Amino acid sequence: MKNKEQIIAKVNQQGPKLISLLGGALVDFDTEKDACTFEFNISKDYCHSINVVQGGFVTAMLDAAMSHAVMIIDQNITNISSLEIKTAYLEPTLAGKLRVEGWAVKKGYKIIFMEGHIYNEDNVLTATASSVAKLSRATK
Repeated sequence: MKNKEQIIAKVNQQGPKLISLLGGALVDFDTEKDACTFEFNISKDYCHSINVVQGGFVTAMLDAAMSHAVMIIDQNITNISSLEIKTAYLEPTLAGKLRVEGWAVKKGYKIIFMEGHIYNEDNVLTATASSVAKLSRATK
């Protein structure tokens, strides 16, 4: 198995363009907790009201962290299709550096339940999400 740094580099090189457009990169993952952490550096180009990140981009960052937590941990999963995502906006998420954490809450063979959090530079929780997704697996 590759070491952690190699896996992080591979994910960052081969990840969806959306993540890099939002200034995002995987920075850590934990196989025991089925979790990962991204950092995003969001520019004001993705904001309304001067520096408040538009809610769809907030949800996209949360979705990326949640789904990557699962894809990194289980290499047999080939695709994750969201069935439901609920985002709660607790504070305005402002442009700048953000930490986004995602993890699996309950894993089944075809369905997974996930959660995610966004923190600003002051470590204030600004948004949370919960998601249910369908898993596609590699054929044996």
